[in-house]
Amino acid sequence: MSLRWHEWNEAAFAEARERGRPVFLFLFARWCRFCSELESKVLNSPEVALLLGEHFVCVRVDKDRRPDIDARHSDGGWPTLACLDGNGVKLASNNYVGVGELCARLELVRAHYREGRAALKRRLVEPSVVAREPARLSAEPVEWAARTLLETADPVHGGWGTTHKFPHPEAIDFALIRWSETGDEAMRKLVLRTLRNMQQGEIHDRVEGGFYRYATAADWSGPQHEKTLDSNATRAFAYLEAHQALGDESFAATARGVLDWMMNRLFDSHKRAFRGSQDADPVYARLSSQSARRERGAPPCDPTIFASSNALAISALFKAGVVLRDLRWTNTARECLDFVLEELFDERLGVYHYWDGAPRLAGLLNDQALVLRALLDAAQYTGESRWLEPARTIVTLATQNLRGANGAFFDSRADAKPRGGALRREQSIFENAMLAEALLRLSMFSGDEKDRALAIDSLAAFSDDYKRHGHFVAGYARALALYLHPPVHVTIVSRPGDPLAQQLRASALEPYVASRVVQSIDLGSGEEALMHLGLAEGWRSIGAGARAFVQRGKESYAETSDPARLPALMARIERTE
Repeated sequence: MSLRWHEWNEAAFAEARERGRPVFLFLFARWCRFCSELESKVLNSPEVALLLGEHFVCVRVDKDRRPDIDARHSDGGWPTLACLDGNGVKLASNNYVGVGELCARLELVRAHYREGRAALKRRLVEPSVVAREPARLSAEPVEWAARTLLETADPVHGGWGTTHKFPHPEAIDFALIRWSETGDEAMRKLVLRTLRNMQQGEIHDRVEGGFYRYATAADWSGPQHEKTLDSNATRAFAYLEAHQALGDESFAATARGVLDWMMNRLFDSHKRAFRGSQDADPVYARLSSQSARRERGAPPCDPTIFASSNALAISALFKAGVVLRDLRWTNTARECLDFVLEELFDERLGVYHYWDGAPRLAGLLNDQALVLRALLDAAQYTGESRWLEPARTIVTLATQNLRGANGAFFDSRADAKPRGGALRREQSIFENAMLAEALLRLSMFSGDEKDRALAIDSLAAFSDDYKRHGHFVAGYARALALYLHPPVHVTIVSRPGDPLAQQLRASALEPYVASRVVQSIDLGSGEEALMHLGLAEGWRSIGAGARAFVQRGKESYAETSDPARLPALMARIERTE
């Protein structure tokens, strides 16, 4: 049935009082893609339309046209769905909800409307009324991981472990996110303690920059002197994030030193990609000056180019371009990603593991997940949508070749012709978490719920298996937290060559906002992307200038063309629960 919508006026409320019905208020913004999606897919569904038509008086309000109503009834963002009595007093409210959940909510309001507003309110706040998350995924692994990180961390020197001490950048990243979302001071102190002691410890090469792979003592001394691309790229990223979040200038200097070492020792300027590692030489490492090291000669580097390690470097470099305000890092990241796509990516097989003159070993999950993440970082930091095409191909191939019946992904493809000694395929919680996090981010770029569903299934497959991994489970907790607490999502819409779009993007990327997603849509290629994301109507209604639309989950919060105002809007929304 077709819904009959009323304007906000006395006639609508008079009808509600006369017929003994509650009022159903749909408060929307024209530029909010979730409002359009909710109206077409939820409110116009047969089940919801029948309930509303027979038992409610329905009022539809444009929040920009009626800011007075918005100020009184908005539930923090749009869309807002509110139930009111005949005098306009709010009984209950929600933001975006699906068909089943909304039907249950409406039935509850209808059934108890005559019991009186106070009784109704008491029943609506019962936690059993609305179950927002599927039962198989909950916040418990996130809480458990947070407790475990704090309980197992070194209280003096930071980090985890004693005889073999690695920094675990994924744990540092999770701790920063946790501090940002909850204000947990113990997490902030853990990050500071770990990163500062690493800087001062022997694991940090203060002559040439960079970090040795791990230490053999709790105080970060006794390092094993090899340096690898993957471990340095992730540590550079950790120091950049911490500098962004906590403002410690020494963290920026340390990150810059790591990146300089990577460029000086591992970057192959002819191939435009990074070699895998530099060998250990304890004598060389103990020399305390550049001149003494030059006289001895640097340890050799492994020329192999690994897709996963280069992907980690690409992500760190894109981050560095913004945090350190140096375009050479952004340009290097572009070059490196171009090499990966040209030499290590096949549209039929996916990402290869390494290159030694030719690509080798296609289809490993770790490579797919990390290159996918690097492509999404490229789309975020450059504003170019071209990176999303290979990202989509990687997801399609991984789903076809690696996904198991339980929803989790195997670490490698099934061998069509099994050979003697063939390895049994495994499902790794760590690799699945990386892929799930990338899929959740991709779903924000694409608006495709299938990507999100793949991520949910992958995470759910390990929902009973995380505790045995101890503090190593931080990556899984980080991915789960991204699902449970959607990040701030900024979509910048502009016409080709509009310099304001670049300013808005820089403004959205420079401050620390945990897990934020920044997307740019160039109208030069038409409005297909805007239509897909539901922003076309908002764009047409606002005007032709570059605009940033700020969302979180299924809720829209603000839009602006002022780069100076955007960070404050993002920070305010990040704190909204």
